[in-house]
Amino acid sequence: MSAQTLFDKLWTAHVVREFGDDWALLHVDRHLMHDLGGGPVFVELAKRGLKVHNPELTFATPDHAVASTPGRVSTTFPLGGKLHEALRSGAQTAGVQFFDIGEPGHGIVHVMAPEQGIALPGLSVVCTDSHTCTNGGIGALAFGIGTSESVHVLATQTVRLKKPAQMRIRCEGRLAPGVTAKDLALHLISRLGAAAGTGYAIEFAGTAVEALDVEERLTLCNLAVELGARFGIVAPDERTLAWVRGRPKAPQGETFEAAASYWRTLHTDADAVFAREEVFDARDVAPMVTWGTSPQDAVPVTGRVPAAAAAAAPDAQAGLEYMGLHAGTPIAGTPVDWVFIGSCANSRLSDLRAAALVARGRHVAPGVTAWVVPGSESVKRAAEAEGLRQVFTDAGFQWREPGCSMCVAANGEQVPPGKRCVSTSNRNFVGRQGPGARTHLASPATAAAAAIAGRIADPRTLP
Repeated sequence: MSAQTLFDKLWTAHVVREFGDDWALLHVDRHLMHDLGGGPVFVELAKRGLKVHNPELTFATPDHAVASTPGRVSTTFPLGGKLHEALRSGAQTAGVQFFDIGEPGHGIVHVMAPEQGIALPGLSVVCTDSHTCTNGGIGALAFGIGTSESVHVLATQTVRLKKPAQMRIRCEGRLAPGVTAKDLALHLISRLGAAAGTGYAIEFAGTAVEALDVEERLTLCNLAVELGARFGIVAPDERTLAWVRGRPKAPQGETFEAAASYWRTLHTDADAVFAREEVFDARDVAPMVTWGTSPQDAVPVTGRVPAAAAAAAPDAQAGLEYMGLHAGTPIAGTPVDWVFIGSCANSRLSDLRAAALVARGRHVAPGVTAWVVPGSESVKRAAEAEGLRQVFTDAGFQWREPGCSMCVAANGEQVPPGKRCVSTSNRNFVGRQGPGARTHLASPATAAAAAIAGRIADPRTLP
């Protein structure tokens, strides 16, 4: 057999039928559903007189439209309450496991799935959300699908897909202290462009990626779609296996060891060929901040916005005007009004620890509203158990309930028009956090530093 990439191995393992011209029918191992699209999918399935083929392989949880208000109930945000109920009702009728708010297992779908062992190395994982690629961080074949595809998956446990070309991004060396996977992702997007991964499945590799902990790999793969790719993946290794071991829905005992033997084969063969390969030196990466309205509009926190060439581009100029910035000015020192620490990019326990390290013993600057929104009920409980909630509240941050919250603002929680927010989310599109909201993407440490300083600041040099 010829040399295979990791993606080749995962793809081949899931092909049910070949259609030619790289199209295939793939078996779906895990189907994730959330409140924005789940209810209508169940309704459409019922309209067509179809039943759920494998309810035990589908998992549902409300995340996008649930309020993060402390003490919230499902109807705190009325529109979200309707979506919540539609998902819950559909799941109960179909026999699909539903993780409700306040219960262990509830959370942002891309946080709770690997956390619960629903997403595992080698599995195919789909969801009606483009950031499903997050789950590639543990070596899963994970990708976003549309609503009609979700209906198809419910009815058949398969999905029709064209195999993409493959790109490998090798990051060699080690990230410097204070530089995170989020910074690495923004660095790669700024260098390659937001469309560089279009039509590709991206494998992240190299010594810098191997040195990342599993939660950082999830963050890196989360932003693969901001490179234009539907898939982002990191080969599972012993660190991955140790992280997966003991997860509630992961195999246990001898079954786990058998699965681990297979997972150890999931790597790219030495002489496998990629359609495109890019190599970066991780030592060149600094804490990053976006200045425009695309994730590719990013510079080191020590840099100026934007580069002269970028300023000449019409899109860049429009981005500068929307963001209320001027070419050539240092990004550090830009006053901020809001800080949001959360989202499927950066709401895991390690993210909150990094932010708390900056916030500990300091206080949010006057005039800044700063939120911490854990990614899941489990993250929330673990953070509270080790005192992180107290660190944040002592520093003047608001401690919220788990959910997507202000990442996409589908739950009505928005940054006011014209206000500037440093956010650990993954998109800074026009109006993403609310009409007229100005979003700067950054790591949890950089976001926390901005909250403390009241301006964009380098977390490595905060007094």
